[in-house]
Order: sequence, then C-alpha cells, then structure tokens
Amino acid sequence: MFNLSAGAQTIKSNKMDEFILIFRHEDGLKVASPEQIQIWMKQTRDWMGGIAAKNKLSGGNGLPFADARVVHPHNIVTNGPFGDIKETIGGYIIVKAESVDEAVEFAKGSPVLQGEGNSVEVRKIVRGDGMH
Repeated sequence: MFNLSAGAQTIKSNKMDEFILIFRHEDGLKVASPEQIQIWMKQTRDWMGGIAAKNKLSGGNGLPFADARVVHPHNIVTNGPFGDIKETIGGYIIVKAESVDEAVEFAKGSPVLQGEGNSVEVRKIVRGDGMH
C-alpha cells in the first residue's frame, strides 16, 4: 500500500510477523483425570479456532512427554525433559500478528494458563536472518 504524504512517497507495509506461543506446563496425564484432559483439549481447540477464524493461525503441534529425550554434552542422553523441573514444553502454535502485543493478547486467552505455574512464552520468529 502506498501513502502519499507531503509530496513524498511513503510505503506502509501490511505484512504481519509470525510469533511462536510456547506452552509450558506439567504433564497433564499426571495431574488430571481423563475427563479433565478432554475438557482442556476442547477449550484449546475452541481457543485456537477463534484465532484461526481471524486468519491468524499459522500452525502448531503438541509435544508429547512420551518418547522425549534430552541430549547433553559428552553424548549423555536422558529420558524426557524432566529432571527437577515440574513444567516443561508441552506444545506450541504459530500466530500471525502485527506486533508482539497482539501475539501476547492471543497468549492471554490460552487454556494452558488455567494451571498453577503454567505459562505461555511469546517469541517472534525471524526467518532467513543468517544468525540461527
């Protein structure tokens, strides 16, 4: 889109950035009944559906705790990301947003936040910057 202002041509971008929303929580199978997990899953599908209805959902995945491994220096491999921490990464979605503030607003609606100590980390995705 072009915006002519005071005789000078200014380019205004309608491009949205992508942000990853990383869900940190305890393993639901260890803290909730199967019925409660089904309720959480429906709430999560509904929340993601609301973002998709705005054409702002790019994708996402759950990250099951089963079959997780952590590779440490000296080729030491441990089962799962567990250790002394109670919460770990359980999944993520990628959203399109005009700013980090808009992405944070999406994150605030996540059902993950119902759990004590749970969080949603919001990070901008930078593609092709040659640094990562």
